[in-house]
Amino acid sequence: MGTEFWNGAQAAHRRVMMKAASYSDRDIRKKPHIGLPNSYMAGSPGSAHLRQIAEAVKEGIWAAGGVPVEFGIPATCGNIANGAEELKYEQVGRDIVAMSVEFVTRVHNFDGLVMVASCDNIIAGCYLAAMRLDLPSMVVTGGSMQPGQYCGKTVVEADLDTARFSGATEEELFGLEDSVCPSFGACPSMGTANTMQMLGEVLNLVLPGTSTTPAADNAKLRKAREAGAYAVELVKAGRKPSELITREVLMNAVMFDMAVAGSTNAVLHLLSYAYELGIKMTLADFEKYAKEIPCINAVVPSGPYTVVDFHYAGGVMNVMKQLESRLFTDVPGMYGNTWKEMLSRVTPQENKVIHSLEKPLFHEPGLKILRGNLSPNGAIVRPTAVYDEVKYLKGKAKVYDGDRPAFEAIQAGEIVPGDIIVIRYEGCKGAPGMKELMLSIDALIGKELHKSVGLISDARFSGFNYGAIVGHVSPEAYDGGVIALVEDGDEIVMDINGGELTLLVSEDEIERRRKAWTCPPLKETKGCLNIYARMCRPAEEGGAMQPWDLDGQSFYMDVRD
Repeated sequence: MGTEFWNGAQAAHRRVMMKAASYSDRDIRKKPHIGLPNSYMAGSPGSAHLRQIAEAVKEGIWAAGGVPVEFGIPATCGNIANGAEELKYEQVGRDIVAMSVEFVTRVHNFDGLVMVASCDNIIAGCYLAAMRLDLPSMVVTGGSMQPGQYCGKTVVEADLDTARFSGATEEELFGLEDSVCPSFGACPSMGTANTMQMLGEVLNLVLPGTSTTPAADNAKLRKAREAGAYAVELVKAGRKPSELITREVLMNAVMFDMAVAGSTNAVLHLLSYAYELGIKMTLADFEKYAKEIPCINAVVPSGPYTVVDFHYAGGVMNVMKQLESRLFTDVPGMYGNTWKEMLSRVTPQENKVIHSLEKPLFHEPGLKILRGNLSPNGAIVRPTAVYDEVKYLKGKAKVYDGDRPAFEAIQAGEIVPGDIIVIRYEGCKGAPGMKELMLSIDALIGKELHKSVGLISDARFSGFNYGAIVGHVSPEAYDGGVIALVEDGDEIVMDINGGELTLLVSEDEIERRRKAWTCPPLKETKGCLNIYARMCRPAEEGGAMQPWDLDGQSFYMDVRD
């Protein structure tokens, strides 16, 4: 512990600041200081309850003999920017959160961290910070929202978008608005927020069995207090992320994500974590496990159930038990034991929400990598959210430089069954920020084209989205990828089962177009989006602002296999 930082004459100015902030001399000199980054933000149900959770964490830290030091970190709700240009800030937000935690933690020399977070790229950024700082670290999640009830039906937030583009009346929309989000917590489908909350357990950053505890369940506060107390034990034991998150642990996370059909954004985050830890990991690892692990989770959009149902059906630990025969189990667990020991105490529960490997919900994986001349570096799809009618498409390209032009074309009736929409210049550099495409996809559903039209893009998608949508196409258009060279009327093959994404244009013609192509100027000339575009790694490496050397390679040359 860093008690020397607070002792001696040279630390007098530090001690006086802590004393003036109400900490006692014994607190300052003798006890471990635990940083408590809190992503509370009043404007979202996913984060508006985090003050109460943070208070419970602090109680646990104090009780265990530690000193909690709470501070705020940025938080947003993706649904506020849904359909707006500002949605491209969300991916960048992950890196801003990580840097915020890094900045305060380094200055205040904390011995450990307990981060309180709930939503999308905020919780993803907290995990990234833990790995970058490599201090004993935990995350306490905000949990899942309860589903709503409207006209006798269970509804979630995504149902509002479907209704909005399906010609619902103003009265119906108001009724849904009042019903779809009835509690605090992350939206209760397999979006990015809940995917990342779940993955925290697999990555040894969240107390086992607690990540999906619903926000409305008082167990959330009890477990938050328990997490605070255990954080002090983590500090005393000196267990750091670099010890707890090995390559095998990351592979377990990949297998888990396949099994639950998690958000496609998880691919970006896991790749960034590996890069931060200096562990070799590529999309090839996702391809390998996509051939081995089927989807066993019936949570929206892969099935009819919510994350609340998932939690009470056994949650993350039940999924890990179902996967036990495939997992690396002789790997570290958070408690200083192994996952084999932890899973030995778990009784498998095969039920309507969580299936077994022998009787999976789908015989397909929850995520799949597509390759071809359109995506030589990879593209990503969620097969379990793609209808059988569009698992294979050979269609004419309709090309748009952005989400809004494509949305306007759909609304104007320019898209017909059999078309394949190409949306480009929305990737890491092109957006910049790798925008989530909400407008176009929701419009396809509203026009009932989601079972007859394909969509490919260098952008991201929400974890709520479904249909024949393929994202993360790399190289992206801004980097001169083939997606930048597609023209209206070109034929494209999108084969979900076969893992193919091919532009049916000769190599000679592609080369001719490449010579005529010019890179457009960056859309953002200042601020964090401009910095992100100039500093980020490509999507197939996680898309984070992480170091490059002068040859465009990694600074992390000492890679752990």
